[in-house]
Amino acid sequence: MTTKRELEELEGTNGISFVEHNGAAFWLTLDAGRKSLAILAPTNYHLPITFAGEQRALDNDRVLALCPLTPPNARALRDALPSLKPTLLGLQTSVGFGDRLGLATPGHVRALKNSTTKFAPIFAQQSIREMQRTNRTPQQVLDDATFGAFEAGWHDAVGADADHLKTTDDIDACVAAGYSFYTIDPGAYVDNNADMLSASAIQDKVNALPWQELESSPQDFQAQYAGRTVQLETGEIKLSNFLLNRAAAKYGRAIAHVVRMYRHLAAKGIPFELEISVDETETWTSPFEHIYLASEFKRLGVQWISLAPRYVGQFEKGVDYIGELDRFEADFCAHAEIARVLGPYKLSLHSGSDKFSIYAIAMRLTRGAVHLKTAGTSYLEALRTIAALDAKLFRAIYA
Repeated sequence: MTTKRELEELEGTNGISFVEHNGAAFWLTLDAGRKSLAILAPTNYHLPITFAGEQRALDNDRVLALCPLTPPNARALRDALPSLKPTLLGLQTSVGFGDRLGLATPGHVRALKNSTTKFAPIFAQQSIREMQRTNRTPQQVLDDATFGAFEAGWHDAVGADADHLKTTDDIDACVAAGYSFYTIDPGAYVDNNADMLSASAIQDKVNALPWQELESSPQDFQAQYAGRTVQLETGEIKLSNFLLNRAAAKYGRAIAHVVRMYRHLAAKGIPFELEISVDETETWTSPFEHIYLASEFKRLGVQWISLAPRYVGQFEKGVDYIGELDRFEADFCAHAEIARVLGPYKLSLHSGSDKFSIYAIAMRLTRGAVHLKTAGTSYLEALRTIAALDAKLFRAIYA
């Protein structure tokens, strides 16, 4: 077998990507100026999966295959090299990188390798909304992340986040592509007006909830929760009738939607992790409402690994947290305690790009059970690079 050192001397070969597995060698190379996947194996060697490409016999003992970076070859590469196949990450600290361009994963890998803080990466993370705006598909996002991680020599576990899914068709497309982490976004079903309604108006909304889907009734709902006290690590929260009704009016339809989506996904029979996101709403999620959400999901059999409430303050993309840090810390502390008492599950920071002032708070209060989602950072850094190298192009983008 050719050694890694010999391959690094070949013109156009990326030695960082070189990996040997099950008797074959894999690396990224330039063939006629285009990136290709190179596979070197003994002539009598049969790969467990099929790659499509041009085969060149080097000698009597070895054959070299040069394969284009296509979706079938990306899937074959994930099957051949287990570290590239999205897997379950559990409760360990994790970060989603949100590469909208499909070019940034090698840089993300280099940053990870140079980091003193260890966490599990999700290189493939893009919402359906962003895919539509950038004319990409779930398969393209995953394949770009696969080849990028391979190119930069990533050999540890990775996840793949099918982000902000709103329909069962979205789920189907991401299951077909091979994702492992599914973020359900029921924001369209959250009633933001509930925080400002009278008790009688709230009761009308509660009575009109889809109780059959919720497998309950207004009477059973009150009987189950009213008067109950949830003991946290630093205090307790008593569930009052009015606050329960307001939480149900605000989130009841969203819960029903999550249950529909979860059961559709669970019926696929694949291993997966679920995140529930209610962060893209107009009003913040109180600790009381967090308890209601988590309790209802548990009652209805939903299993999730991460929850993204709407925290106090403002989370704008690409800039630091906007708000009072003391207030954020007090609010986040309550959410972290609830996640431990009713879980455990991770708390997720969405639109987390460049929120440097709250990272340490989140890590400390969750004891590492946190998931960070970034999307704007790589895109803004790409714009910064373009501005430095091609001002005319940058002006066209800005226009």
